[in-house]
Amino acid sequence: MRPIKFTNRKFRSIAFQAHRWLGLATGILLSIAGVTGSILVFLHEIDEFVVAAHFGQVKPIGESLSITAIIKAVKAAYAGKNLTLESLSFPDRADRPYMASFLDAADGYFQVFINPYTGQIMGDRQWETSWAGIIYGLHYKLLAGDTGMLIMGIVALITVILGLTGILLWPGWRKLIAGFKIKWDGHIKRLNFDLHKVAGIVTAIFLASIGFTGFAWNIPQAKVTDIIYATTLTAKPVEPVSKPIAGKQPLAIADLMQRGNAVIPNAKTTYISFATKPEAPFLIAKKQVGETGHYGNTKIYLDNFTGKLIQLHNGIKPSRAAAILNQFGPVHFGTFGGLPTRILYVFIGLTPLILFITGFIMWWYRRKRVMG
Repeated sequence: MRPIKFTNRKFRSIAFQAHRWLGLATGILLSIAGVTGSILVFLHEIDEFVVAAHFGQVKPIGESLSITAIIKAVKAAYAGKNLTLESLSFPDRADRPYMASFLDAADGYFQVFINPYTGQIMGDRQWETSWAGIIYGLHYKLLAGDTGMLIMGIVALITVILGLTGILLWPGWRKLIAGFKIKWDGHIKRLNFDLHKVAGIVTAIFLASIGFTGFAWNIPQAKVTDIIYATTLTAKPVEPVSKPIAGKQPLAIADLMQRGNAVIPNAKTTYISFATKPEAPFLIAKKQVGETGHYGNTKIYLDNFTGKLIQLHNGIKPSRAAAILNQFGPVHFGTFGGLPTRILYVFIGLTPLILFITGFIMWWYRRKRVMG
Protein backbone atom coordinates (compact mmCIF):
# COMPACT_ATOMS: atom_id res chain seq x y z
CA MET A 1 0.00 0.00 0.00
CA ARG A 2 1.48 3.33 -1.06
CA PRO A 3 1.73 6.03 1.65
CA ILE A 4 -0.44 9.11 1.27
CA LYS A 5 1.56 12.18 0.30
CA PHE A 6 0.28 15.53 1.54
CA THR A 7 1.21 18.38 -0.74
CA ASN A 8 0.81 21.99 0.33
CA ARG A 9 -2.29 22.23 -1.86
CA LYS A 10 -3.78 19.08 -0.38
CA PHE A 11 -3.07 20.29 3.14
CA ARG A 12 -4.75 23.64 2.45
CA SER A 13 -7.75 21.82 0.98
CA ILE A 14 -8.14 19.75 4.15
CA ALA A 15 -7.75 22.88 6.30
CA PHE A 16 -10.34 24.69 4.19
CA GLN A 17 -12.91 21.90 4.50
CA ALA A 18 -12.35 21.63 8.25
CA HIS A 19 -12.59 25.42 8.63
CA ARG A 20 -15.77 25.66 6.58
CA TRP A 21 -17.77 22.78 8.03
CA LEU A 22 -16.71 23.22 11.65
CA GLY A 23 -17.53 26.91 11.39
CA LEU A 24 -20.96 26.27 9.90
CA ALA A 25 -21.75 23.47 12.36
CA THR A 26 -20.81 25.39 15.49
CA GLY A 27 -21.31 28.98 14.35
CA ILE A 28 -24.46 29.62 16.37
CA LEU A 29 -22.94 28.21 19.57
CA LEU A 30 -19.74 30.17 18.97
CA SER A 31 -21.80 33.32 18.49
CA ILE A 32 -23.63 32.71 21.78
CA ALA A 33 -20.32 32.18 23.58
CA GLY A 34 -18.83 35.29 21.98
CA VAL A 35 -21.70 37.70 22.64
CA THR A 36 -22.15 36.52 26.24
CA GLY A 37 -18.37 36.69 26.67
CA SER A 38 -18.40 40.33 25.60
CA ILE A 39 -20.87 41.04 28.39
CA LEU A 40 -18.92 39.01 30.96
CA VAL A 41 -15.81 41.14 30.38
CA PHE A 42 -17.51 43.84 32.46
CA LEU A 43 -19.68 41.51 34.54
CA HIS A 44 -18.63 42.90 37.92
CA GLU A 45 -19.10 46.55 36.96
CA ILE A 46 -22.51 45.92 35.37
CA ASP A 47 -23.67 43.77 38.26
CA GLU A 48 -22.62 46.36 40.83
CA PHE A 49 -24.84 48.87 39.01
CA VAL A 50 -27.74 46.39 38.85
CA VAL A 51 -27.42 45.48 42.54
CA ALA A 52 -27.35 49.16 43.54
CA ALA A 53 -30.41 49.85 41.38
CA HIS A 54 -32.37 46.97 42.92
CA PHE A 55 -31.25 47.02 46.54
CA GLY A 56 -30.00 50.57 47.09
CA GLN A 57 -26.66 52.27 47.54
CA VAL A 58 -24.44 51.80 50.58
CA LYS A 59 -23.75 55.05 52.44
CA PRO A 60 -20.47 54.88 54.39
CA ILE A 61 -21.03 55.84 58.02
CA GLY A 62 -18.09 55.43 60.35
CA GLU A 63 -16.30 52.11 60.68
CA SER A 64 -17.63 48.94 59.07
CA LEU A 65 -18.76 46.08 61.28
CA SER A 66 -16.46 43.17 62.07
CA ILE A 67 -16.58 40.05 59.92
CA THR A 68 -17.98 38.17 62.92
CA ALA A 69 -20.87 40.63 63.20
CA ILE A 70 -21.59 40.47 59.46
CA ILE A 71 -21.68 36.67 59.49
CA LYS A 72 -23.83 36.62 62.63
CA ALA A 73 -26.33 39.02 61.06
CA VAL A 74 -26.70 37.09 57.81
CA LYS A 75 -26.95 33.71 59.57
CA ALA A 76 -29.65 35.04 61.89
CA ALA A 77 -31.64 36.49 58.99
CA TYR A 78 -31.73 33.17 57.10
CA ALA A 79 -31.84 30.69 59.96
CA GLY A 80 -34.17 27.72 59.38
CA LYS A 81 -34.24 28.09 55.58
CA ASN A 82 -32.17 25.00 54.71
CA LEU A 83 -29.28 27.11 53.44
CA THR A 84 -25.57 26.53 54.04
CA LEU A 85 -23.27 29.54 54.19
CA GLU A 86 -20.56 28.89 51.59
CA SER A 87 -18.63 32.14 51.15
CA LEU A 88 -18.48 35.86 51.88
CA SER A 89 -17.22 38.32 49.25
CA PHE A 90 -15.70 41.54 50.52
CA PRO A 91 -16.56 44.94 49.01
CA ASP A 92 -13.81 46.58 46.98
CA ARG A 93 -15.15 50.06 47.72
CA ALA A 94 -16.57 51.77 50.78
CA ASP A 95 -19.99 52.18 49.11
CA ARG A 96 -20.39 48.49 48.16
CA PRO A 97 -22.10 45.74 50.20
CA TYR A 98 -20.76 42.42 51.41
CA MET A 99 -22.16 39.46 49.46
CA ALA A 100 -22.84 36.20 51.26
CA SER A 101 -23.36 33.10 49.12
CA PHE A 102 -25.43 30.22 50.46
CA LEU A 103 -25.81 26.75 48.97
CA ASP A 104 -29.44 25.67 48.78
CA ALA A 105 -30.81 22.11 48.81
CA ALA A 106 -30.29 21.81 45.03
CA ASP A 107 -26.67 23.06 45.21
CA GLY A 108 -27.72 26.37 43.71
CA TYR A 109 -26.31 29.69 44.91
CA PHE A 110 -28.46 32.05 46.93
CA GLN A 111 -26.82 35.48 47.27
CA VAL A 112 -27.45 37.97 50.08
CA PHE A 113 -26.23 41.58 50.12
CA ILE A 114 -25.36 43.12 53.49
CA ASN A 115 -24.68 46.71 54.47
CA PRO A 116 -21.12 46.75 55.93
CA TYR A 117 -21.93 49.52 58.43
CA THR A 118 -25.30 48.46 59.82
CA GLY A 119 -25.48 44.71 59.15
CA GLN A 120 -28.84 45.32 57.45
CA ILE A 121 -29.88 42.82 54.77
CA MET A 122 -30.28 44.94 51.63
CA GLY A 123 -31.71 42.18 49.44
CA ASP A 124 -31.16 38.71 48.06
CA ARG A 125 -31.45 36.75 44.83
CA GLN A 126 -31.03 33.30 43.35
CA TRP A 127 -27.81 33.47 41.32
CA GLU A 128 -28.91 31.06 38.60
CA THR A 129 -32.00 33.13 37.73
CA SER A 130 -30.35 36.54 38.03
CA TRP A 131 -29.33 38.38 34.86
CA ALA A 132 -25.64 37.67 35.58
CA GLY A 133 -26.28 34.01 36.32
CA ILE A 134 -28.22 33.54 33.09
CA ILE A 135 -25.50 35.20 30.97
CA TYR A 136 -22.79 33.20 32.74
CA GLY A 137 -24.83 29.99 32.43
CA LEU A 138 -25.32 30.52 28.71
CA HIS A 139 -21.64 31.21 28.16
CA TYR A 140 -20.37 28.36 30.28
CA LYS A 141 -22.91 25.58 29.70
CA LEU A 142 -25.89 26.78 27.61
CA LEU A 143 -28.06 26.61 30.76
CA ALA A 144 -27.97 22.83 30.22
CA GLY A 145 -25.96 21.47 33.16
CA ASP A 146 -23.11 19.03 32.68
CA THR A 147 -24.21 18.21 29.12
CA GLY A 148 -24.09 21.86 28.14
CA MET A 149 -20.70 22.26 29.83
CA LEU A 150 -19.32 19.38 27.74
CA ILE A 151 -20.81 20.80 24.54
CA MET A 152 -19.32 24.23 25.15
CA GLY A 153 -15.99 22.62 25.99
CA ILE A 154 -16.00 20.90 22.60
CA VAL A 155 -17.01 24.17 20.94
CA ALA A 156 -14.07 25.84 22.69
CA LEU A 157 -11.69 23.25 21.24
CA ILE A 158 -13.22 23.78 17.79
CA THR A 159 -12.54 27.51 18.27
CA VAL A 160 -8.84 26.68 18.55
CA ILE A 161 -9.00 24.64 15.33
CA LEU A 162 -10.88 27.40 13.51
CA GLY A 163 -8.36 29.98 14.65
CA LEU A 164 -5.37 27.92 13.49
CA THR A 165 -6.89 26.91 10.16
CA GLY A 166 -8.00 30.51 9.60
CA ILE A 167 -4.42 31.69 10.05
CA LEU A 168 -3.23 29.03 7.59
CA LEU A 169 -5.84 29.97 4.96
CA TRP A 170 -5.35 33.74 5.25
CA PRO A 171 -4.56 35.15 1.78
CA GLY A 172 -2.11 37.64 3.27
CA TRP A 173 0.59 34.98 3.31
CA ARG A 174 0.84 35.41 -0.44
CA LYS A 175 0.54 39.21 -0.42
CA LEU A 176 0.54 41.00 2.93
CA ILE A 177 -1.33 44.15 1.87
CA ALA A 178 -4.08 42.14 0.19
CA GLY A 179 -4.61 40.22 3.43
CA PHE A 180 -5.66 43.36 5.29
CA LYS A 181 -7.44 45.16 2.46
CA ILE A 182 -11.22 45.63 2.45
CA LYS A 183 -12.73 46.70 -0.84
CA TRP A 184 -15.68 48.70 0.46
CA ASP A 185 -16.98 49.59 -3.03
CA GLY A 186 -16.64 46.04 -4.37
CA HIS A 187 -19.33 43.46 -5.07
CA ILE A 188 -21.16 42.17 -2.00
CA LYS A 189 -19.38 38.83 -2.37
CA ARG A 190 -15.97 40.51 -2.36
CA LEU A 191 -16.86 42.80 0.55
CA ASN A 192 -18.18 39.85 2.53
CA PHE A 193 -14.98 37.86 1.91
CA ASP A 194 -12.78 40.81 2.85
CA LEU A 195 -14.66 41.35 6.11
CA HIS A 196 -14.28 37.66 6.95
CA LYS A 197 -10.54 37.48 6.25
CA VAL A 198 -9.65 40.71 8.08
CA ALA A 199 -11.85 40.09 11.12
CA GLY A 200 -10.53 36.55 11.26
CA ILE A 201 -6.82 37.28 11.08
CA VAL A 202 -6.98 40.17 13.54
CA THR A 203 -8.72 38.07 16.20
CA ALA A 204 -7.50 34.53 15.40
CA ILE A 205 -4.83 34.29 18.09
CA PHE A 206 -7.12 35.84 20.70
CA LEU A 207 -9.98 33.49 19.82
CA ALA A 208 -7.70 30.45 19.81
CA SER A 209 -6.33 31.41 23.25
CA ILE A 210 -9.83 32.01 24.62
CA GLY A 211 -10.94 28.69 23.15
CA PHE A 212 -8.03 26.78 24.69
CA THR A 213 -8.62 28.15 28.20
CA GLY A 214 -12.36 27.48 27.88
CA PHE A 215 -11.65 23.91 26.79
CA ALA A 216 -9.30 23.37 29.75
CA TRP A 217 -11.94 24.60 32.21
CA ASN A 218 -14.97 22.86 30.72
CA ILE A 219 -13.40 19.47 30.09
CA PRO A 220 -11.15 18.67 33.06
CA GLN A 221 -11.01 15.09 31.77
CA ALA A 222 -8.48 16.40 29.23
CA LYS A 223 -6.15 16.95 32.21
CA VAL A 224 -4.67 20.16 30.82
CA THR A 225 -3.72 21.19 34.35
CA ASP A 226 -1.89 17.90 34.95
CA ILE A 227 -0.04 18.28 31.65
CA ILE A 228 1.11 21.79 32.59
CA TYR A 229 2.40 20.60 35.96
CA ALA A 230 4.19 17.68 34.29
CA THR A 231 5.78 19.68 31.46
CA THR A 232 6.98 22.41 33.84
CA LEU A 233 8.42 19.81 36.22
CA THR A 234 6.29 21.22 39.02
CA ALA A 235 4.89 19.09 41.83
CA LYS A 236 1.11 19.36 41.83
CA PRO A 237 -0.18 20.38 45.28
CA VAL A 238 -2.42 17.90 47.05
CA GLU A 239 -6.00 18.81 47.91
CA PRO A 240 -5.92 20.84 51.16
CA VAL A 241 -7.91 19.25 54.01
CA SER A 242 -8.61 19.98 57.65
CA LYS A 243 -8.18 17.28 60.30
CA PRO A 244 -11.24 17.16 62.55
CA ILE A 245 -10.49 16.74 66.24
CA ALA A 246 -12.98 14.67 68.24
CA GLY A 247 -14.96 16.79 70.65
CA LYS A 248 -13.50 20.06 69.37
CA GLN A 249 -15.38 22.74 67.46
CA PRO A 250 -13.81 24.70 64.58
CA LEU A 251 -11.99 27.87 65.59
CA ALA A 252 -13.85 31.17 65.55
CA ILE A 253 -13.85 33.03 62.24
CA ALA A 254 -12.09 36.01 63.85
CA ASP A 255 -9.27 33.73 64.99
CA LEU A 256 -8.91 32.13 61.56
CA MET A 257 -8.93 35.53 59.87
CA GLN A 258 -6.21 36.82 62.20
CA ARG A 259 -4.02 33.80 61.47
CA GLY A 260 -4.58 34.08 57.73
CA ASN A 261 -3.85 37.80 57.64
CA ALA A 262 -0.56 37.15 59.40
CA VAL A 263 0.53 34.90 56.50
CA ILE A 264 0.09 37.64 53.87
CA PRO A 265 -0.41 40.84 55.90
CA ASN A 266 -0.26 43.52 53.20
CA ALA A 267 -2.96 42.31 50.84
CA LYS A 268 -6.66 42.95 50.33
CA THR A 269 -9.02 40.13 51.28
CA THR A 270 -11.44 39.52 48.40
CA TYR A 271 -13.48 36.62 49.77
CA ILE A 272 -13.48 33.82 52.32
CA SER A 273 -14.87 30.30 51.89
CA PHE A 274 -16.30 28.40 54.83
CA ALA A 275 -15.99 24.68 55.45
CA THR A 276 -19.21 23.01 54.28
CA LYS A 277 -17.95 19.63 55.60
CA PRO A 278 -15.64 18.77 58.54
CA GLU A 279 -12.56 17.96 56.43
CA ALA A 280 -12.83 21.10 54.27
CA PRO A 281 -10.32 23.89 55.00
CA PHE A 282 -11.02 27.54 55.66
CA LEU A 283 -9.99 29.61 52.63
CA ILE A 284 -8.96 33.26 52.60
CA ALA A 285 -8.52 34.72 49.09
CA LYS A 286 -6.40 37.84 48.76
CA LYS A 287 -5.25 40.22 46.06
CA GLN A 288 -1.72 41.55 46.42
CA VAL A 289 -0.31 44.63 44.74
CA GLY A 290 0.57 43.70 41.18
CA GLU A 291 -2.00 40.94 40.81
CA THR A 292 -4.56 41.18 38.00
CA GLY A 293 -8.03 39.73 38.05
CA HIS A 294 -10.96 40.74 40.20
CA TYR A 295 -10.23 38.40 43.11
CA GLY A 296 -6.46 37.95 42.78
CA ASN A 297 -4.65 34.61 42.86
CA THR A 298 -3.37 34.47 46.44
CA LYS A 299 -5.12 31.75 48.46
CA ILE A 300 -4.50 30.82 52.10
CA TYR A 301 -5.84 27.45 53.30
CA LEU A 302 -6.10 26.96 57.06
CA ASP A 303 -7.04 23.98 59.21
CA ASN A 304 -10.43 24.79 60.75
CA PHE A 305 -9.59 23.13 64.05
CA THR A 306 -5.99 24.18 64.69
CA GLY A 307 -5.66 27.30 62.53
CA LYS A 308 -2.42 25.96 61.05
CA LEU A 309 -1.48 26.89 57.51
CA ILE A 310 -2.18 23.89 55.25
CA GLN A 311 -1.34 25.40 51.90
CA LEU A 312 -0.42 28.77 50.40
CA HIS A 313 -0.85 29.85 46.79
CA ASN A 314 1.13 33.07 46.51
CA GLY A 315 -0.11 35.08 43.54
CA ILE A 316 3.08 37.15 43.43
CA LYS A 317 5.48 34.20 43.78
CA PRO A 318 3.73 31.30 42.05
CA SER A 319 5.27 28.00 41.00
CA ARG A 320 6.10 27.54 37.31
CA ALA A 321 2.84 25.71 36.65
CA ALA A 322 0.77 28.11 38.75
CA ALA A 323 2.26 31.08 36.88
CA ILE A 324 0.85 29.62 33.65
CA LEU A 325 -2.50 28.60 35.14
CA ASN A 326 -2.91 32.02 36.77
CA GLN A 327 -2.93 33.55 33.29
CA PHE A 328 -5.90 31.48 32.09
CA GLY A 329 -8.40 33.93 33.59
CA PRO A 330 -6.73 37.12 32.32
CA VAL A 331 -6.29 35.58 28.85
CA HIS A 332 -9.88 34.34 28.73
CA PHE A 333 -11.50 37.54 29.95
CA GLY A 334 -8.99 40.09 28.66
CA THR A 335 -7.91 41.54 32.00
CA PHE A 336 -4.17 41.10 31.37
CA GLY A 337 -3.76 44.61 29.96
CA GLY A 338 -6.23 46.52 32.09
CA LEU A 339 -9.07 48.58 30.64
CA PRO A 340 -7.71 48.74 27.03
CA THR A 341 -7.60 44.96 26.61
CA ARG A 342 -10.99 44.56 28.26
CA ILE A 343 -12.50 46.97 25.75
CA LEU A 344 -10.72 45.09 22.96
CA TYR A 345 -12.21 41.82 24.22
CA VAL A 346 -15.72 43.23 23.98
CA PHE A 347 -15.19 43.57 20.22
CA ILE A 348 -13.36 40.24 19.99
CA GLY A 349 -16.40 38.60 21.57
CA LEU A 350 -18.59 39.92 18.75
CA THR A 351 -16.24 38.55 16.08
CA PRO A 352 -17.57 34.94 16.07
CA LEU A 353 -21.00 36.28 15.10
CA ILE A 354 -19.47 38.35 12.27
CA LEU A 355 -17.39 35.41 11.08
CA PHE A 356 -20.37 33.06 11.19
CA ILE A 357 -22.57 35.41 9.15
CA THR A 358 -19.90 36.18 6.57
CA GLY A 359 -18.85 32.52 6.43
CA PHE A 360 -22.45 31.43 5.89
CA ILE A 361 -22.85 33.95 3.07
CA MET A 362 -19.68 32.64 1.38
CA TRP A 363 -20.97 29.07 1.68
CA TRP A 364 -24.37 30.13 0.28
CA TYR A 365 -22.87 31.79 -2.78
CA ARG A 366 -20.64 28.78 -3.39
CA ARG A 367 -23.60 26.44 -3.03
CA LYS A 368 -25.63 28.46 -5.53
CA ARG A 369 -22.77 28.39 -8.01
CA VAL A 370 -22.35 24.61 -7.70
CA MET A 371 -26.07 23.96 -8.04
CA GLY A 372 -26.06 26.03 -11.13
